[in-house]
Amino acid sequence: MTFDPTLVAGPEPLAQHGIGVVAPFDFALDRELWRWTPDDVSLFMTRLPYVPVPVTVEMAAALSDHSDVRRATRDVLAPEPLAVAYACASGSFIHGKAGELALRQTMLTAGAPTAATTSGSLIESLALLDISRIAVVTPYIEAVTDRLLSYLGEYAIDVVSSVGMGLLSHIWKVGYGDIISAVSSVDRPEAEAVFISCTNVPTYDIIAPLEQLIGKPVLTANQVTMCSALRAMGRSAAGPGQSLIQLTQMSQPTAT
Repeated sequence: MTFDPTLVAGPEPLAQHGIGVVAPFDFALDRELWRWTPDDVSLFMTRLPYVPVPVTVEMAAALSDHSDVRRATRDVLAPEPLAVAYACASGSFIHGKAGELALRQTMLTAGAPTAATTSGSLIESLALLDISRIAVVTPYIEAVTDRLLSYLGEYAIDVVSSVGMGLLSHIWKVGYGDIISAVSSVDRPEAEAVFISCTNVPTYDIIAPLEQLIGKPVLTANQVTMCSALRAMGRSAAGPGQSLIQLTQMSQPTAT
């Protein structure tokens, strides 16, 4: 029997461009990343090797191991992504500014056409918004939160207040109510924005409502990562009512 292609209804599949995503072994929010992604952009996901320790400085350091990041970057190059994102906040700030820059260079050396890390994307996003004073919410223990504050200090970002939830595992199970309470407790009038750290903290649905509640931008780890990766390939993220997304959409024309 001969197949008649005219019997197939519907449009041709969209021409897909892609982002390679290097995520921690315990990353549980793939679907959240997709929500920032335009319909004609795909995500090519890979995971870093399992590390049998709780969410501590030691884990963050292990997740930034350059040989593992180099291998993971190469793993996502086969479908020819236009950008590669390292989607881990702690792994990209744990060794400070120099460590983040070296991590990004490792990805580029491995063949990434462009490279973004969560912590580097945060600095880029703050610069786009012209913000230098923030409040910070993290799920981490104090030692890890302190590394984030030190990293921000290297870029002259003034953290006016911060709170860590002290979690050592299962961060993706944090509820929206706990995140909203943490933001409310840490926000200060002098803070120009609030940053919620860790790519394993779910935030997509609460960013716009929080911004309306506190009257200032709310940035999150997954949000800034996706915005930077998409911006690098000439696209803007999807995120109704989110200040960072709206700014990006105004300044970045949609590619055709």
